[in-house]
Amino acid sequence: MAIEKKTNYGDISITEDAVATLVGGVITECYGVVGMASKQVLRDGWAELLKKENYARGVVVKNNDDGLAIDLYIIVGFGVRISEVVAEAQKKVRYVLEKSLSREVTEVNVFVQGVRVIS
Repeated sequence: MAIEKKTNYGDISITEDAVATLVGGVITECYGVVGMASKQVLRDGWAELLKKENYARGVVVKNNDDGLAIDLYIIVGFGVRISEVVAEAQKKVRYVLEKSLSREVTEVNVFVQGVRVIS
């Protein structure tokens, strides 16, 4: 289900995959986030670190009548305060999406899939 916008120049249709790619790029710029993780943890329990072209696999976008609901699956760096990283990630994703899409973001759920040593 795409996000539809009407302007004076015509209609705009934004797919959920495009929104997920935008969110993936924004979240990896946040302090303490090492990378995105797949929403499905591998059989042995290790979280897979996604590359730049696969960021959309670590984001779930739900387009409701109220607004957008975003689920993020991230890997954080060792030694950072996880609660601070998650709070900052939620604020940044909400801000960028509301400014870019002019659509309300009702919730941003962050799931920490693992902790990695930053080298």
